[in-house]
Amino acid sequence: MKPGNHTMSVSEFFLLVLSEQQEQQPLLFGIFLNMYLVTVLGNIVIILAIVSDSHLHTPMYFFLANFSLIDLCLASTTVPRMMANIQANRKTITYSGCLSQIYFSLWFTGLFLLAVMAYDWLVAICHPLHYALVMTPRCCTLLLVMSPILTQSYSLTHTILLAQLSFCTDNIIPHFFCELLLLLKLSCSNTYVNQCVLIYWGGALIILIPLLIITSYVRIMAAIVRVLSASGKWKAFSTCSSRLSAVCLFYVSAIGVYFIPSSADSASKDRIAAVMYAVVTPMLNPFIYSLRNKDMKSALGRLLSGRAL
Repeated sequence: MKPGNHTMSVSEFFLLVLSEQQEQQPLLFGIFLNMYLVTVLGNIVIILAIVSDSHLHTPMYFFLANFSLIDLCLASTTVPRMMANIQANRKTITYSGCLSQIYFSLWFTGLFLLAVMAYDWLVAICHPLHYALVMTPRCCTLLLVMSPILTQSYSLTHTILLAQLSFCTDNIIPHFFCELLLLLKLSCSNTYVNQCVLIYWGGALIILIPLLIITSYVRIMAAIVRVLSASGKWKAFSTCSSRLSAVCLFYVSAIGVYFIPSSADSASKDRIAAVMYAVVTPMLNPFIYSLRNKDMKSALGRLLSGRAL
């Protein structure tokens, strides 16, 4: 137990914004408002294009639509609260609201779905003749159901364990949203179990899922090398590298926040890393996964012109 007054309990937490300088608040609000609007509009358009166009009713786009929905939910979990805090004089969040934010931010990470999308593309590139036999409607449904179940189990476990902890007098979170690791540091209870779950379960997700994704893309690149057309190689490599860069952006920033020891001096760097995986990545994913795709561009054109099939 940490020393302090253990008879008091915290009912709300104080959040910090990205910059304490008042003259920068309108600029930050405008930047994040525009980023959030781009995220919402981009992901909603992708979902509508896929749903409305019968040509895109395939497993690959089925997964992409759900991934866009997850990105939309992830951004909506953190960005609106951050913008409200920028505008408010009292930057607080209730205890229950903080737990809810942690629960949903962990749930909407889409970790498993990234691996599923990589596997789907692997089968399409390396085993095109067997694609219909492997990626059956039953298999796609099973993979899609497993994704939220696994991530929800992870988020629910952390939330339940976090709810068992006590928070005394220290209630200042040096972040723009409630972040799991920072709340563990604020607790005046023994957080050994929470730390073990974070390290072992979180470590497994951070190691195993990227390993599956990287293995899939390595096999895809090996198959691309055998393509005779130089233009075909360039197109496939370009798509593969852009998808891999999006995955790396998310994981590198997440690892920087959760698994690299931080100090008081690195608090601002942690906030920047959190912005990258919670705000920037959901905004960029529609462009990375969709606008470089010829079929997706055609579907978007038909949707915007009102000629959806």
